[in-house]
Amino acid sequence: MTSLARNILLVLVIGGIIGAIVFLESGKVRPTGVNTAPTPQEENISPATASEIAMKALKYKKYIEIANPSGFVNTNDMPITIRSLVGKKVIMVDFWTYSCINCLRTLPYLTSWYAKYKNMGFEIVGIHTPEFEFEKVKDNVVKATQEYGVTYPVVQDNDYGTWHAYNNRYWPHHFLIDIDGFIVDDHIGEGAYDQTEKKIQELLAERAKRLGETVPTARDQITVRGEEVDASKPRTAEIYFGAFRNESFANGKQSTEGPQTLTIPTNPLPNLLYLGGTWNITREYSTNSTAEARILLPYSAQKVFIVASADKPLRAKVMLDGEVLPANMRGKDVDANGYVTIQENRLYRLVEDSAWGQHTLELQIESPGLDAYTFTFG
Repeated sequence: MTSLARNILLVLVIGGIIGAIVFLESGKVRPTGVNTAPTPQEENISPATASEIAMKALKYKKYIEIANPSGFVNTNDMPITIRSLVGKKVIMVDFWTYSCINCLRTLPYLTSWYAKYKNMGFEIVGIHTPEFEFEKVKDNVVKATQEYGVTYPVVQDNDYGTWHAYNNRYWPHHFLIDIDGFIVDDHIGEGAYDQTEKKIQELLAERAKRLGETVPTARDQITVRGEEVDASKPRTAEIYFGAFRNESFANGKQSTEGPQTLTIPTNPLPNLLYLGGTWNITREYSTNSTAEARILLPYSAQKVFIVASADKPLRAKVMLDGEVLPANMRGKDVDANGYVTIQENRLYRLVEDSAWGQHTLELQIESPGLDAYTFTFG
């Protein structure tokens, strides 16, 4: 085939794609679960732009709309949609939940990007999909956004509608949507912040050009003092107290709800959870029924966090390797005497060492009523 023939064929293919798009839009044909309705900008576009959009359609998926939201934060309780932003903004859809330490470590980057780029046409839509029941409570979500400086819109995804619409499986997980409504980038977990910011800058430049605005020229990137994790060292995996996922529960009946009276062995194994005293095991958490109950965990990490709560303030002494946790290793929720006081449903910072290490953590609980959900590590 000659070069001329190939070029003619390419023009015919692009023309056919554009024609198909026009036909589908005019007929209001909509695939289930994916919002492909034309934005006002798409209804009045040049042939060159239409060709560009057609080429994108061969490579990227169209944006997916928010599904079955339970509430909205930072929107004056007004509903928001992705469609209302497409054609106007570059959008980051970020799945998170406020008890997730991995999510919390990303927030300094997200909030800094929002502050830097929101006036250039950048919007973040946080999709708060709860891991635990208490994270469905709006007041808890509002308090978390205030504590961590989240001012962009947050959607409560209590029924996992948007989570399932995006086929998501991870916290955190963000998607970048361009001016034309295509999902052009996504990233699972922490890290790659410089790459993400570079992509945001590219998409904002494309947006400005499309809308006839001044193209941003700044390519400098934010400097954030976020928590960094040494990925070269092995870390204990997240450990759950509830019967639904307590495979690391070493001295009791796993996957079993109800009361258990337990004794911690003399030689506990690493990276496993041990409980002492009488505990009531529920689907999501375990609650000590007796005073002077104990939690013991041999772990490998630099930092240790616990997600927990109590009906009234409850103290637990934090021990490390048989001694009161040293002052230079105490997390911000541990006081000068080595105690953590737990009440609110949230993540508590127990151990914040200067380096990775292998230790045995013990919590000596003064009174009944501690609801323990999970240990996480950094």
